[in-house]
Amino acid sequence: MSAKYPLATSTWDQAEYDAINRVVASDMFSMGPEVRAFETEFAAYFGSKYAVMVNSGSSANLLMTAALCFTKNDRLKLTAGDEIIVPAVSWSTTYYPLGQYGLHMKFVDIDRATLNYDLDALRDAVTDKTRAIMVVNLLGNPNDFNAINDIIAGRDIVVIEDNCESMGATFDGRKAGTFGIMGSFSTFFSHHISTMEGGVVVTDDEELYHVMLSLRAHGWTRNLPDQNHVTGTKSDDPFEESFRFVLPGYNLRPLEMSGAIGREQIAKLDGLIAGRRANGKLAQDALSDHPLFIIQQETGQSSWFGFSLVLRPDAGMDRPALVDKLKALGFECRPIVAGNFAKNEVMKYFEHSIHDALTNADYIDRNGLFVGNHHYPISEAIDALKGLST
Repeated sequence: MSAKYPLATSTWDQAEYDAINRVVASDMFSMGPEVRAFETEFAAYFGSKYAVMVNSGSSANLLMTAALCFTKNDRLKLTAGDEIIVPAVSWSTTYYPLGQYGLHMKFVDIDRATLNYDLDALRDAVTDKTRAIMVVNLLGNPNDFNAINDIIAGRDIVVIEDNCESMGATFDGRKAGTFGIMGSFSTFFSHHISTMEGGVVVTDDEELYHVMLSLRAHGWTRNLPDQNHVTGTKSDDPFEESFRFVLPGYNLRPLEMSGAIGREQIAKLDGLIAGRRANGKLAQDALSDHPLFIIQQETGQSSWFGFSLVLRPDAGMDRPALVDKLKALGFECRPIVAGNFAKNEVMKYFEHSIHDALTNADYIDRNGLFVGNHHYPISEAIDALKGLST
């Protein structure tokens, strides 16, 4: 039985189905001109020079990490053992690529209100050993990048963004996902736009762009321009270049259908975000003083992926009881991303450390959850949340 208030719903109409049929009629199903066109349109929308589409947001994070490990730019290059700061609350594939490339993850607490970095904890965690910071914009909410830039000012620290949950969010008029040297996005079904499965990395750095073009498809040269930062000048013999492998890459290529669908979806993104923000305003007005829980405090302009509900210490109920109440009302709900990820047993496989206490992450892990937001009005759902009581 489907939930009355689901976590995610479709943003497609006939345009997306026509796009699929356009690809079917072309008889070109692997990555091709539709993907290239979507990349151009995506980069233009976000004000970036380059965009690389892949098969998931998780793959986008993998591609970002790999590109920093294979760049020739010593200012950006990461090697095994380098310290990268990560927030304690995020999704699994924020962390996995970092660990798989041997980086040492230092977990830092989050702010209970914004769900992003606790800026005081981040400031204290940054040392001369810090080589990079992974900034995660959680549930649609951008980080305070002015504060982060102040913290790292004068230091040789690489910033990358996991913006998979926050497409369309802005801070100081600039789109989230474009503050770091690279930023990742997800176009999975439950996200702001959907290409079935899919993800994107944006960057203004041409060398990183070329490295990613190679890494995305087997580490070969076939998709590189004739003059490139990976091999220099390519041979003018396409046969010779067809199976020339220069980097230890992957197959992260998206389907041509996903590119075609993405073109229709990116054209609708302004309207989709406007609908989510309108619901966010309703939620803030209705729920900011709720006796049972607090909701996420907006930084900049959130794109409101969903609505977090974090039980107050004096709420008089635990999270299982809140889940039961929400289910009875017809809400689909989930933990806040993956909770305090440092507690997961999978971390035994990765080099990591914990900076100070993860007090807020632990609290979120025990007492937090989120419900869905959508691109259409959901005043009925917000009214139901407003009426929740012990």
